[in-house]
Amino acid sequence: MNANPDVNPPSAPPVEHTPILDARTRLRLGRQLEALYEPVLDEVLDPRLAELLQQLERDQRQVRGE
Repeated sequence: MNANPDVNPPSAPPVEHTPILDARTRLRLGRQLEALYEPVLDEVLDPRLAELLQQLERDQRQVRGE
């Protein structure tokens, strides 16, 4: 416990940790993600969801003035 409340403990300078992945690791990760999501991409989209997406696209075109 600090006896003097006016004294701040020393603080370490902030350290930035930027993850670095080499090209080989990124490629391997990308292939694994593709394999993981491939079955999902092959699924049929629910008709109601498809209609909502189409409506969204129509609304966006209308806003842009197309």
